[in-house]
Amino acid sequence: MDEYPELADEAKLILKNCNGLPLAIVTMGGFLAKQPKTLMEWRKLNEHISAELEMNPELQRIPNVLVKSYDGLPYHLKSCFLYLSIFPEDYTISRKRLVRRWIAEGYPKEVRGQSVMERADMYFMELIDRVMILPLQQSVLSRKKIDSCKVHDLMREISISKSTEENLVFRLEEGCNLNTHGAIRHLTISSNWEGDKAEFESMMGLSRIRSLTVFGKWRPLFLSDKVRLLRVLDLENTKDLMDHHLMQIGKLLHLKYLSIRECDNIFHLPDSLGNLKQLQTLDIKNTRIIKLPNTTINLRKLQYIHAGGKTFDTYEEVVRNLPKLLQNKICLLTILSLFVCALWCSPQIMHDDVANRSDLCSLFWHWHAPLILKELSGYGVILPRGLRKLRGLQTLSGVDIAVGKGILKEIKRLTQLRRLAVSGINKKNCQEFCSTLDDLRCLESLTVHSVVEPGLHGCLDGVSSPPTSLQSLKLAGSLVKLPGWIAGLHNLVKLKLKKTKLSELDATIWVLGKLRNLAILRLLKDSFEGEELGLTFHREAFPSLMVLQLEGVHFESVEFKEGATPKLELLLIGYNSISSISGLSSLPSLKEVVLDDVSRDLRVRDMVQEQLSRNPNNPVFKR
Repeated sequence: MDEYPELADEAKLILKNCNGLPLAIVTMGGFLAKQPKTLMEWRKLNEHISAELEMNPELQRIPNVLVKSYDGLPYHLKSCFLYLSIFPEDYTISRKRLVRRWIAEGYPKEVRGQSVMERADMYFMELIDRVMILPLQQSVLSRKKIDSCKVHDLMREISISKSTEENLVFRLEEGCNLNTHGAIRHLTISSNWEGDKAEFESMMGLSRIRSLTVFGKWRPLFLSDKVRLLRVLDLENTKDLMDHHLMQIGKLLHLKYLSIRECDNIFHLPDSLGNLKQLQTLDIKNTRIIKLPNTTINLRKLQYIHAGGKTFDTYEEVVRNLPKLLQNKICLLTILSLFVCALWCSPQIMHDDVANRSDLCSLFWHWHAPLILKELSGYGVILPRGLRKLRGLQTLSGVDIAVGKGILKEIKRLTQLRRLAVSGINKKNCQEFCSTLDDLRCLESLTVHSVVEPGLHGCLDGVSSPPTSLQSLKLAGSLVKLPGWIAGLHNLVKLKLKKTKLSELDATIWVLGKLRNLAILRLLKDSFEGEELGLTFHREAFPSLMVLQLEGVHFESVEFKEGATPKLELLLIGYNSISSISGLSSLPSLKEVVLDDVSRDLRVRDMVQEQLSRNPNNPVFKR
């Protein structure tokens, strides 16, 4: 490229289209070597690369070999691969989303000694090993190094072609031919399709579709009366989806997978949800839903509930959404209490001791309004009584346990739980919560969130027998002191501390440093309190640590002693998190250091750069 610098951008595009496939790179390189070295010729190739691959004899062997790769797949992997044509071009596909959809479609079968989820994960990795999909890691903080994937453009073309031949997937998009032949198994609606109801319902085989996936804007016509055999309804991040659009959801009696994740205009689910007796996955994460309907307890095959996470950032946003919030009884009672307070303090209505009452109301607003905002925030959903009947639940994420001890007694009976994320722990329910943890022997991931004072202080000390299989622990809320039982979590891989306000830095790091399997440690905002904090990693401490994140706590010094954190690969440092750092040059496995907004602190930047320059690994420095 030194000889033809004007071709550099086009060459990068061609390499991107090859996307790491050795055959494609070698063949394309040989072809380009014979072509004129002009910008117009190379640009023309990029613009018409699909046609060139199909028509040009020199390039035809690329798709031919890739088709043979598909033909060589075992039958069970062919279905899984063709299923990927549902997703748009260059789309990042979540591993969890994909494998749970495969399970709902019945692709992986349970075999002795291996669960359906384990089989689905195995299929995912097989497709990666065969270079049919490209592995990605969206988050460097994920326990699984591969948490998502993409499909190479050339492989996607094959996937679309084969799935169309077999009437497996139909893509409803601008300019498509609606005269389909035979039954459609999977329908995906692109954001650029603007047809009407008549066009939609004129499609052949609409009544036989098993999955419906919508990208872009929701339109009520998509849930036609003809669509009744769905197993998968995936509306993740669909725009303009409203509560009333889901009123007929109970008619989809075969549904196994329902996702309305990221649909922030959804405030509640209809009672007809309880009709979905086959449902396995319910994903309502980052919606405005505060409470699950009582009929949820009828979903005896439910295995995964993902909820919580969406918040109202301001009181104005709460007020704007009051009509929808009033449909929830708890919100209604909260808002009525505010109304009574307003009346009580009104000088037009009450004349005696108005000043004193106003002072009390001001105190109420100052201390309790933030709690009310949190109550309306939807961080955790409220569960119905009778949840213990869902004995197959493996994931229960984003639930509020503040409404009473009863819900904890229900959760305690869910002995198959592997992932649990709760908010609302307090002095009244903490003893019951600790007792619940003692009984959940299969638990692999635990998240506890309680940022309202006094937070988690003293609330987790009562755990006498924590789950030995626990691999991920996330704590958010004032602890002051690390619970003693954490020292016994020998299988712990990932730990996140936020707003824990721990006061004993050295003692805490000493305990955590002895967790032999801890690979990811995140010390975030207000995880420690004190002046002139010095964070020291001693020799032989943190033997398996690979990722360390420091953000939101200011450490005067961070020091890595010789022999500490021998496997540390990635160090993430937030703005204003450190004043000085030492020992980076001696970290034998270090690959990358990332400083957030480091331009504001040139001294820290120079300090890091100087030490990395002496590290024989030549770690990457990003800022």
